[in-house]
Amino acid sequence: MTYHFNLIKFFFPIDDHLYRIKQSEKIYNLWKVSGLLVLLSMIIYAWMASLGMGTDLISKGAIGLSELQYEQSKLWFVLGRIGYAILLTAFILFVPALIFHLVADIPYQKVLIMQQVVLFVMLIERVIWIPLFVYFGLDWYVSPFSFGVIVSYLTEADWPVYFFGAVSLVQLWIIWFQIKYISYLSSIKKHWIWINVISLHLFYWFIVAFLAYFDSFMISGWFE
Repeated sequence: MTYHFNLIKFFFPIDDHLYRIKQSEKIYNLWKVSGLLVLLSMIIYAWMASLGMGTDLISKGAIGLSELQYEQSKLWFVLGRIGYAILLTAFILFVPALIFHLVADIPYQKVLIMQQVVLFVMLIERVIWIPLFVYFGLDWYVSPFSFGVIVSYLTEADWPVYFFGAVSLVQLWIIWFQIKYISYLSSIKKHWIWINVISLHLFYWFIVAFLAYFDSFMISGWFE
């Protein structure tokens, strides 16, 4: 049985596609979808950077720069975000897929489908955040869809806000989806699936919080 993966149609309905993926011997369109997701990520992050999202630290540190130097710094910032989008896309697609392939003994291509869906949903979350920033000035860690906004009322410490800001309703859906997907395709005990999926997300949230916490030091260093 062959399965032609279509990212949009996958959601209608999910259970039907899970059955077809489990029964399939050959899967098509995987690398085409991966390439399109990389391109989409680059476009979204370049768009975000061009709107000034994340450039407030650059503006503060660029007071002493000439107009030409400031425009060059913004260009480098956009290029940096594009490079970040490529690395982030590659990490989300291939690293968890390899981990779950080894842990759950699921063919790598089938786990890659799961991660393509995960990345697509994460990019939708990024796009939803754009108008929240543009019209309401909300950073990602205080989005109304994340727990960071709640934690910001409980503490003024940056790191906990960043950490829980990475925990959003979309992230909770992704955890549910990965557990459902792996449980359907794997015979390992479900509690091990829960442990591995949640542990990976805790690690991801920690890294996001760590990078956000030290981002100001890294960006400000460009202007020293």
